[in-house]
Amino acid sequence: MGRYTGPVCRLCRRAGDKLFLKGERCYTPRCPIERRRGVPGGRFTFRRRVSDRGIQLREKQKARQTYGVAERQMRKYVEHAFERPEVTSQYLLQLLERRLDNVVYRLGIAESRNQARQLVRHGHVMVNGRKLNIPSYSVKVGDMVSWKPSTKERDFFKQLVQDVPKRLVPQWLTLDSQQLEGRVLRPPEEEEMETVFDSRLIIEYYSR
Repeated sequence: MGRYTGPVCRLCRRAGDKLFLKGERCYTPRCPIERRRGVPGGRFTFRRRVSDRGIQLREKQKARQTYGVAERQMRKYVEHAFERPEVTSQYLLQLLERRLDNVVYRLGIAESRNQARQLVRHGHVMVNGRKLNIPSYSVKVGDMVSWKPSTKERDFFKQLVQDVPKRLVPQWLTLDSQQLEGRVLRPPEEEEMETVFDSRLIIEYYSR
């Protein structure tokens, strides 16, 4: 099954939480989940008890939809996290946060992860002076994320230069707001990731 291309606000309503898939709009009263908190579909729905497995599945789906990760790729992240000596759930979050498209978003140079993924795919982003068009590339400590020189002449880049100073950058990253160049200072901590899902339940889901 390919990537979901329908209305992303339906995903938030289905999850029952804001997944911040539309950037700035999610922080305004225009966010659909503020006006319609019910699940999408028919008007007349009934509540039923959700099993433990169902709760774990829901958390896993939240993580996938937040970061735009396919099921196969998510399973690979979890398998890699199982092999590490660190706390499995925390390392899984670090793997997701260190994706190149997420770093571009977290630096504030894209309004959403979807937009960041598109910018990377179109070859506008460089890592350590080399163009990369792989959104899932995992950045390392010390990596420099910047724009391709020809991109800096475009109108949308000039608009980004004006908007970036308004956004907060997490402490595990640093940003030159004039050149829009970011650097990875250290691995992200759990409290810096602003997640709306429980990574421990995701590990339990894949442990069965």
